[in-house]
Amino acid sequence: MDIRSLKGVGDKTAALFEKLHIFTAEDLVRYYPRDYEQFSEPVPLSSAQPEEIVTVEGVLAGNVATRHVRGLSITGFQASCGGGLLHLTYFNMPYLKNSLKRGVPYLFRGRLHRGKERFSMEQAKIYKPEEYTKLVDAMQPRYAITKGLTNNAVTKAVRQAIGLVTFAEDVLPEKIRSHEGFVSLSEAVAQMHFPTNRQTLVEARKRLVFDEFFQFILAVRKLKAAGEREKNDYPMIEVAQTKRLIEALPYRLTGAQERVWSEIQSDLCGESVMNRLIQGDVGSGKTILAFLSLIMCVANGYQGAMMAPTEVLARQHYESLLSLKKKYGLEIAPVLLTGSVTAKDRREIYAKIASGEADIILGTHALIQEKVEYKNLALVITDEQHRFGVRQREKLAEKGGAVHVLVMSATPIPRTLAIILYGDLHISVLDELPADRLPVKNCVVNTSYRNTAYKFIEKEVAGGSQVYVICPMVEEGESQELEDVGTYTKKLQEALPATVRVAALHGRMKPAEKTRIMEAFEAHNIDVLVSTTVIEVGINVPNATVMLIENAERFGLAQLHQLRGRVGRGDKQSYCIFISASERPETMERLKILNESNDGFVIASKDLSLRGPGDLFGIRQSGELQFALGDIYQDAAILQRASDWADKILTEDPELMRQEHAGLKQCLTEKLAAGGNEVDFRSI
Repeated sequence: MDIRSLKGVGDKTAALFEKLHIFTAEDLVRYYPRDYEQFSEPVPLSSAQPEEIVTVEGVLAGNVATRHVRGLSITGFQASCGGGLLHLTYFNMPYLKNSLKRGVPYLFRGRLHRGKERFSMEQAKIYKPEEYTKLVDAMQPRYAITKGLTNNAVTKAVRQAIGLVTFAEDVLPEKIRSHEGFVSLSEAVAQMHFPTNRQTLVEARKRLVFDEFFQFILAVRKLKAAGEREKNDYPMIEVAQTKRLIEALPYRLTGAQERVWSEIQSDLCGESVMNRLIQGDVGSGKTILAFLSLIMCVANGYQGAMMAPTEVLARQHYESLLSLKKKYGLEIAPVLLTGSVTAKDRREIYAKIASGEADIILGTHALIQEKVEYKNLALVITDEQHRFGVRQREKLAEKGGAVHVLVMSATPIPRTLAIILYGDLHISVLDELPADRLPVKNCVVNTSYRNTAYKFIEKEVAGGSQVYVICPMVEEGESQELEDVGTYTKKLQEALPATVRVAALHGRMKPAEKTRIMEAFEAHNIDVLVSTTVIEVGINVPNATVMLIENAERFGLAQLHQLRGRVGRGDKQSYCIFISASERPETMERLKILNESNDGFVIASKDLSLRGPGDLFGIRQSGELQFALGDIYQDAAILQRASDWADKILTEDPELMRQEHAGLKQCLTEKLAAGGNEVDFRSI
């Protein structure tokens, strides 16, 4: 059912929904809230808790004034509330000057800040008393939205869609539903959007998270079974070229690198096709192992390909490999193939690949397009963002048989979870960092530290360094208590000298625009890059020495560690500043774990033990293990149950031939064939 069939959704609104990849009513029903707003009774300003979301009642105390700074409209006024004055600031909302009336009571809801001399809120929502009374004790869904689309519009559309979409069959076997006490699929979906209370929400989410994990694990198990039967069509022998390169490098491989390199060589020379994952922190030396694997492949007379998640990173790999070739006289012929290559150059590259003249092909997903014909492709190395789905593997098989696959991941996942999630791959762990790597210096602070942080950023930029600033949201209005890239960029431009070049980057930009900005940052044409977690992978700038993360309390420790890995890649001392909008002791203690360790696997294990079912609405981990709802840390127990049930079902019915598994088999077949769906089976 097309999204336009819903009342109030015309072509203009439909176009906005399409930006969120919502095209049908069923897409909308599966577009779950990012969190929920729970409205409590208003409190007097004198007893309100600073750095928490609170609602206070007040009336205007003076005039509403608007000023303009570098194109940014800033509206401010004071309200007299129970217990004192509240200073309110709004960005790009000049109409408030005419809409607010003196003597009229309003309710202001937002994160309360307490300075030395005053209480303040930024971008607080404003309600009339009668409006707010209807919301008290309710759980209102909040969706990730895009500019031009309001949360209210999405909510109204979802209410309609839930009444229209029917779930014909619940593919989860009845014995699992009964044993686990799960609610029905239709009830779970409805309660995810409009929960009766917190408990019904917890039960609904538990059911849907289980579904995601269960189907994902079944698919991984099926892939593993197929992979173990695949014969090595490209047997290799160890070669002198890799040994000479290792000896000539200006640094020694770590013990972990030597161990993993031995495992890779053993796979390539073995009887079965390689399906291996290298897990290691940023900076642990995965890339040189990838290059050694490609060189070994070429020396054995085959072609190798390496896929990166972004054009910027693909080009960086290409230039690094060319540098090695020139410096050490390597007998390789690499080419770079990305979406931005001109048609003329692309034809020339295609010809070189088809003839075998190009023996190492680096690039993005362009490597597996239909027009690319390989002479004898034997090895494909992928970043964690590009684990192959079945369809992609079939495409490669059509181009030359069952290829060896090596996956590189900088996501530090505890081994107990990695065995479940990467069940189709053999796992190698790089658990050492090079001895000469300067550890990043960290600090965990509250929002009162911002101005000090801005001065520090100014000082680092003046010294020739570059800076990342991470915000959890893309646009203003997605969530009132979270910092967004758009507003924050303007705020920084106002706070920093005009000579500091500030730019924004986020995942909703067109690929060409993202590439342009990342290349400009890499070339040092940008000093401060304000971004969402899109920079977590795909950019390597050794000159970046500062990482400032806003709303750090909303991220998992493992993801914060991932983000921190963007700095400390050069020879300068680097710093990471974690700003928490919550000053709760347990929040600050959790974040301070990042002060105590730079070891991703230690941090991931602590993250696993600290995060629990109560942490429903933090910003989910990103990376290739991204599900629609599930989080491998807070939902580790559900993940384990899903794994146990998957093993039980496949032991009893390996081919899912029983009638009770018919729906599950069809669902799984469709998802494997599609290579991607709402639970991100691109990960398979």
